Amino acid sequence: MTTHAVTLIPGDGIGPEVTRATLRVLEATGVRFEWDEVPAGEEAYKVHGTVLPERAFESIRRTRVALKGPVGTPIGGGHRSVNVTLRQALDLYSCLRPVRSLPGVKSRYGDVDLVVVRENTEGLYSGVEHTVVPGVTESIKIVTEKACLRIARFAFDYAARRGRKKVTAVHKANIMKITDGLFLECTRRVRADYPQIEYEELIIDNCAMQMVIRPQRFDVLVMDNLYGDILSDLAAGLVGGLGVVPGANIGEREAVFEPVHGTAPDIVGKGLANPTALILSATLMLEHLGEADAAARVRRAVDRILGEGKTITGDLGGKASTDDYTAALIAAIKNG
Repeated sequence: MTTHAVTLIPGDGIGPEVTRATLRVLEATGVRFEWDEVPAGEEAYKVHGTVLPERAFESIRRTRVALKGPVGTPIGGGHRSVNVTLRQALDLYSCLRPVRSLPGVKSRYGDVDLVVVRENTEGLYSGVEHTVVPGVTESIKIVTEKACLRIARFAFDYAARRGRKKVTAVHKANIMKITDGLFLECTRRVRADYPQIEYEELIIDNCAMQMVIRPQRFDVLVMDNLYGDILSDLAAGLVGGLGVVPGANIGEREAVFEPVHGTAPDIVGKGLANPTALILSATLMLEHLGEADAAARVRRAVDRILGEGKTITGDLGGKASTDDYTAALIAAIKNG
């Protein structure tokens, strides 16, 4: 049996708690892992004087796969976001956010099943900004042909492999005719290689409205960094919030799998944390590692326990502790 070497970043706040729960669930699948635990975030800064010690980069470059809990960035002192730094340093150009309705989770819709694919390395998040004169600032949006082509290719490849029917390119080319115009031009070029997949283009503001009115019309959406940051959270709100939505940041070599919720310092150590988002992120990791059957078993267990509604955490309306919920998932996995 294959043993997968994976970098483990427990994170800050409730990070270690949801990470422990996720490791227990992964163990129940029977898939074997060799974990290399490394620090990152606020706790790492206290010990190492940096939010991202070089050891973390070395480990991810060696294993090529990381499972990461939520991390905090110290306020003040000019510290860059841990998440943004990882994405840019490792060229994790694609942010993948599958969003689907879960049984038993209250939301406005019961049949959402869409995927947000976000370009992760440039756009307005390139961090190129300056003061022109006192009282006037400028931020530069960087858009390259290379980045546009590869994020479009990722979206269409993902759709083709998963049997998805449609890709929607989200843009503001009516205003940003050169930058977003290049994004659309590149997406159209890639689209020509996938005639079996339906294709449409939507202006970002119209797309946001359509997602709220009828999210069922969407399948795979591809967009730039800023639009993806906003719409992926909007999409999560359609199915119950960030606590039940997984995430992945994928590059040519390395991939980091993580939830996108915060560190929730107000509930640390109280056994109240909901590990669903990290557990579902781990299913994306399992698929990435070629363990699709194990991933499917975990998802079925999550659907079953949430659907039953008997052993769920407080944020979902239940009274179960993190450990109780985790134990219920493990029993569901082992019982088929």
